[in-house]
Amino acid sequence: MKILLCPLSDGGYLYPALATGRELRRRGHQVSVLARASVAPVVAEAGLPLVTAEELGGRRAFSATWWGQTGPAQYRATLRAARETGADLLVTSVLCNGPLLAAETLDVPVVVIGLAAHLWDYRSGGDDEPHLGRTRRSRTLDCRGLHAATREEVGLAGRAPRWADDPLLGDALLLRGDPALEYPGARLPERVRHVGPLAWEPTPERAETEAVTEHLARSGKPVVYVHLGRFFGGDSLWPRLNEAFTGGRFQAVVEQGRSTEPRPAPGADIMLVRKPWMGPLVDLAGLVLANGTSAPVLAALLRGRPLALSPNGSEQPLLTGACVRAGVAVRVPNTPSVGLSPLIEEAWHDDGLRTRARALGDRLAAPDGTALAADVVERAARPSASTTPKEDHEYAISRPR
Repeated sequence: MKILLCPLSDGGYLYPALATGRELRRRGHQVSVLARASVAPVVAEAGLPLVTAEELGGRRAFSATWWGQTGPAQYRATLRAARETGADLLVTSVLCNGPLLAAETLDVPVVVIGLAAHLWDYRSGGDDEPHLGRTRRSRTLDCRGLHAATREEVGLAGRAPRWADDPLLGDALLLRGDPALEYPGARLPERVRHVGPLAWEPTPERAETEAVTEHLARSGKPVVYVHLGRFFGGDSLWPRLNEAFTGGRFQAVVEQGRSTEPRPAPGADIMLVRKPWMGPLVDLAGLVLANGTSAPVLAALLRGRPLALSPNGSEQPLLTGACVRAGVAVRVPNTPSVGLSPLIEEAWHDDGLRTRARALGDRLAAPDGTALAADVVERAARPSASTTPKEDHEYAISRPR
């Protein structure tokens, strides 16, 4: 089978797709990757051939920053890449409307790789779920509306929808989290399947990790890994980070991620980095402070690290609520006047928080997630077979003990 990976090119979306693609290639399938030219070294390290999006008119099309505006460009680039590679099946990211619509036009299956928690409406249950941000229903209606608008813009409005019940899931949607991160008693849609983190990232140069370790050793203070996600216009964390890591007993490694305008204060115990990997940095830390995006949350849990989460927008409030509910994270109050130092101190010494993080991380790491994902992809290529085994989507999710 010929498979085209067409995820968003940002690491949090690209790496799980590459992990799945590597397993599919191991099984004998021909796998190609449609992505931005800037990630060519990462795709090459994964051992997969690259189709450059810019050469197909997709300069910004696969950027997470521009996902809502570039569906038509995604669609055109995916069509061209799929035809060039002779793709029989597409694998894309959640929020990628273009590849979903390209699959309709090409009449091929498409599998969607999701986040650590389900974004949209449940199949049933969850009606009393509290919301830190917008409701699931609001998010679902907005995403379906954008999908419909993109569908009309690319000329598919007169064609019967392929998935009239829910166009956002494709033939199957792979969740990278654990049932404990869904609301108790809720039931996921039939085409949704848990497969675990799909963890993969580029291997750092030894000199890079040694430089970080040596820098941190000079201070000797316990390390907090801070991963800043995309900023949605709320209050910046930088004033609170500077307060917490100046003259205190902790030091921080701050990964800029997709945030802008880093503002570490002179004299702050902050090491600012921008790396295409985070595993070795999390290994050095005892606590992870993040905005609540999937990549740092899963990296922390896989290493048994508790979390302090400060959600800003998008899926961040939803995943933050899930982690707090599962007892693996504390929420940072969205109040600039509230200092981070006491919260970091309390979370660091909370043995229950750390124990639950290790237990959830062990569950996430236990199954061979890439094998599960590849199984779903292979089933999606056989129209007569269900992409989601009955036992996976029929359970009622219960509160973690």
